Amino acid sequence: MEATLHSMTSLFTQLGLPAEPAEIQAFIESHRPLATRLELNEAPFWTSSQSDFLREEVQHDADWAGIIDRLDSGLRQPNP
Repeated sequence: MEATLHSMTSLFTQLGLPAEPAEIQAFIESHRPLATRLELNEAPFWTSSQSDFLREEVQHDADWAGIIDRLDSGLRQPNP
């Protein structure tokens, strides 16, 4: 089976968030740095359905997991 690779744009669309590159960057910058003690899906800025989606996709190592990991990494970076 061939894995489908998703983009950050498609992830933000899936989450129901603005998905233009500048909007994605603004979201990441406004929500970082995410505390290391929190799992990505536990961040207070997600709705319950967004949180559930993120948790389930990572737990099942689904085809969204790679791009979710990239988002997680971006949110863990300190602000410049």
